[in-house]
Amino acid sequence: MAKATGLAKGANKGHITEKIDKVPRPSHRKGALGKRVALVKDIVREVAGLAPYERRILDMIKTGGSSADKRIYKYAKRRLGSHKRALKKRDQIKEMNAKIRARQTGAA
Repeated sequence: MAKATGLAKGANKGHITEKIDKVPRPSHRKGALGKRVALVKDIVREVAGLAPYERRILDMIKTGGSSADKRIYKYAKRRLGSHKRALKKRDQIKEMNAKIRARQTGAA
């Protein structure tokens, strides 16, 4: 948008004003993962392990196949209820599988 000219008529009519930058609201931080929460989630995951449906997803990843990604997505969507959650869970379990495999190759 062009700056106002200070004139009463024309495309850029209106008072000449100074733009004030808005301070971001605290509500915009909602859902951001803090250090402490990340640590707690990591410890809980380590102690509790995977849920049965997550183990099945991990198994699907390991067995693979031509349409594994789609099958995993459909299964996760059924279990979790939404498209976004299913994609996030699929990526999360894939990452976990990659870490496990990297650890195994490093140890061997």
